[in-house]
Amino acid sequence: MAEIKKIATRASYGEALKMYAEEYPDLVVLDADLAGATKTEVFKKAYPDRFFDCGIAEANMMGVAAGLAACGKIPFASTFAMFAAGRAYEQIRNSIAYPHLNVKIGATHAGITVGEDGASHQCLEDIALMRGLPGMVVMCPSDDIEAKAAVKAALDYEGPVYLRFGRAAVPVINDREDYHFEIGKGFLLREGTDVTIVATGICVSASLEAAEMLAADGISAEVINICTIKPLDTDIILESAKKTGLVVTAEEHFVTSGLGSAVAALLSEHLPTRLVRIGMSDRFGESASAEVLVKRFGLDAEGIYKKIRKSMQK
Repeated sequence: MAEIKKIATRASYGEALKMYAEEYPDLVVLDADLAGATKTEVFKKAYPDRFFDCGIAEANMMGVAAGLAACGKIPFASTFAMFAAGRAYEQIRNSIAYPHLNVKIGATHAGITVGEDGASHQCLEDIALMRGLPGMVVMCPSDDIEAKAAVKAALDYEGPVYLRFGRAAVPVINDREDYHFEIGKGFLLREGTDVTIVATGICVSASLEAAEMLAADGISAEVINICTIKPLDTDIILESAKKTGLVVTAEEHFVTSGLGSAVAALLSEHLPTRLVRIGMSDRFGESASAEVLVKRFGLDAEGIYKKIRKSMQK
């Protein structure tokens, strides 16, 4: 069996910025003294005159990005998710979202897969903060291919965009002929009849593995990849929910305020359906390797499989 290729979406982010720089001459990149970690150093080396290191001053960086956008540039403000969505929230709200400026926020190292850096750096509330802002597009790519497609879509979109990337390498799953990316559209990765798994980010590949495990038990699972959490693809979720009657969401985020909450609101308003939300409960993360944490908190294939099996037995 061929080895599965794994690439961190933060690396895909850096490569995509360089890849599209020539096509988009107004593209500029800002970073908060983390270019090596966010991988924007790839762009910096190729286009030094279009790269701005704002230092450890994330709030100021967002203000600079707003000013550049007001001058016609397409700035990508880059730092860890905890510092982007958390430390610079007020500036994003008032200087970027409120005037609806064309700023793209490249937030890397999101979720518990930051690993050993621990709870202080494991941002599990960023999707909630960003999707609460009027006019803000929120995307969480599942692999290298989708991450690059999301950057391209953000470049073509006029308005603020929050892009969520991870530190750990994840399987490449969208290398298929029928794959197509569009803001606000989910993608059906696997058809099923018994349960719908709606996943985002690292949980997409884990959900596909879980679906294989369920199939061995005679359970047919439909898997939907939701990269764009806002605006949410309501049609694909409702259509699948009508068919299966059981929806499971899977995300590397607090279940109280992320994809699971968005899907819960959708179903309660339009199609009351049994819903199981898989993600981080109401607690902070902890320091350990990404692999250990994903397993400990049940976000791996086995964890998703067990949660679905348990819910179907009730």
